[in-house]
Amino acid sequence: MSHYNFKKITVVPTAKDFVDIVLSKTQRKTPTVIHKQYAIGRIRQFYLRKIKFAQQSFHDKLTEILTDFPKLDDVHPFYADLMNVLYDKDHYKLALGQINTARHLVDNVAKDYKRLLKYADSLYRCKQLKKAALGRMCTIMKRQGQSLSYLEQVRQHLSRLPSIDPNTRTLLITGFPNVGKSSFINKVTRADVEVQPYAFTTKSLFVGHMDYRYLRWQVVDTPGILDHSLEERNTIEMQAITALAHLRSAVLYIMDLSEQCGHNITQQVELFNNIKPLFANKPLIVVVNKIDVKKVDELTDEQKELFQSTFYDENIPVLEMSTLTEEGIAAVKTQACDKLLAQRVESKLQGRKVNDVINRLHLAMPAARDTKSRPPCIPEKILKKKKGNEVAMETMETDATERKLERDIEVEQGDDYFLDLKKNYLLSNEEEKYDVIPEIWEGHNIADFVDPDILKKLDELEKEEGLREEAGVYEEDESEEDEDTKEIRKTARQIREKKKLAILESRINKTKTPRLPRGRSKGIKGSEIIGGLGELGLELKESAMEHLTRGRSKDVSKREARKRKREQSELDTSSTRAASRARSSSRPTRDQSGLRDETMVKKAKKMRKSSQVKFNRNAKKGEGDRVILISKPKHLFAGKRGMGKTDRR
Repeated sequence: MSHYNFKKITVVPTAKDFVDIVLSKTQRKTPTVIHKQYAIGRIRQFYLRKIKFAQQSFHDKLTEILTDFPKLDDVHPFYADLMNVLYDKDHYKLALGQINTARHLVDNVAKDYKRLLKYADSLYRCKQLKKAALGRMCTIMKRQGQSLSYLEQVRQHLSRLPSIDPNTRTLLITGFPNVGKSSFINKVTRADVEVQPYAFTTKSLFVGHMDYRYLRWQVVDTPGILDHSLEERNTIEMQAITALAHLRSAVLYIMDLSEQCGHNITQQVELFNNIKPLFANKPLIVVVNKIDVKKVDELTDEQKELFQSTFYDENIPVLEMSTLTEEGIAAVKTQACDKLLAQRVESKLQGRKVNDVINRLHLAMPAARDTKSRPPCIPEKILKKKKGNEVAMETMETDATERKLERDIEVEQGDDYFLDLKKNYLLSNEEEKYDVIPEIWEGHNIADFVDPDILKKLDELEKEEGLREEAGVYEEDESEEDEDTKEIRKTARQIREKKKLAILESRINKTKTPRLPRGRSKGIKGSEIIGGLGELGLELKESAMEHLTRGRSKDVSKREARKRKREQSELDTSSTRAASRARSSSRPTRDQSGLRDETMVKKAKKMRKSSQVKFNRNAKKGEGDRVILISKPKHLFAGKRGMGKTDRR
């Protein structure tokens, strides 16, 4: 993987945010209470601490920005040139230089004011020197607003750059726009690069990763390149040129013979010759894409001669593929990886380290002691076992070819197909496949408790029931009812009919008559009850008649007794009214009730006034008064909170 992780660069705040962060941190992290009565040494130390803290905060944040951003002289040439193309090397260095200068200026300002603060002779002068020092530091930082905003844009763009390792195994794809470079990287890797039918869809470098021979490979997709001079190339094209110049990789130059990319074959060959110096010391393969539209064999004679002179005569391999049908993609990938591996091994063999490694190795070659041949000795049991395994493998292959799948059987039979799972049971006795599996309940076989003749017995019971029904055993004898039962049935029928009529009459009355407030219900007379029951066929005895009359007379006697009692009470009240009037006039007042004489009354008033004094001092009406007139006591809400608890109570 890449050694440069640009995603970890710290965020660069704006000039205003920078100043706000440092000043608020200084206010929070340093003491805030000072009085003019303090000794002058203590006052100087108080403001000196604030200047030092602000200077250190500015210094630390600026140093972090300078160390996080990559230095162009220390990074790989590929990244150095890429940053020059994208961000302008001079502008980048100038911005970092201005940040470095601002850091030194802040340090010098703090140094000067710390020296001046030693000669301040009052709290006012110390405060003014501190104010001037922090003000000059903030002014220096506000002047760096443009540099800080530029570096933040660079940081955001750097974090979006793909992580490319310049030294690992790499396949580099290049060519004209819209020839199929992004489609190829999408096929061979897990990348998802946008593919559109117009030029310059890819505007920056894209990286995908794949595995080949248990090794990790990275595939770099470059933007399209047009055939013109280096000075006329734009930023998008210069990214591809930078990758071709600095990455150790196998180059795949992709061509489009169908000319759907908007450039003919001659222009594509001229571009190849133009950028050919960038392919030096790199494995090179020319890939002809879109063979589903046009192949190399379908070219004209002039185009074939151009191919012959440009590629075949210089031993440059030309491979054909189609990203649409995926034909030839695997062959292109395999040959490119093999060529790059061979070239990397060869370059390592030519290095200085190879001799040191070879000197440490010793390869022993045993010499033959005679000319006698000694073939390997294999025991007969092993040979028999080998032959048996071969025969078993052959039979398994034949069975696999002859055996029909369940899906094939289902297709053949159609609607008559039935899934038979029991036919594949592996049993020693094939006849037992379709036996009924016993049902077990609480450790017992249910079949042991089932009577085998139960169906026969059920048939006999049904026949016996049929004979009973024919003989009339279950028929009811209507003649068994006596005269009393018939009379009761007749009376019940009359009651039901009368009840239905009463319900209907009440419904009619409800719908026709207006609803009035319910008055005192009139009592039902005893004669009406007796007549109604007589109509229904019930005769009341004399004892019941006496009961009805006795209840009525009881109500009358109660009413008369109540009337006599009321008259008696009126007579009593008229005689006692004069006495009650005399008693009410002699009742004492509330504040004097319970007191013997005037002396005791004065003593009670004095005690009441003395007990109210302590409540008057607190501006309270009495014991039940809980009002706090001062809603914000100063000792609870004044002053600056420290680093400890905020619970003042």
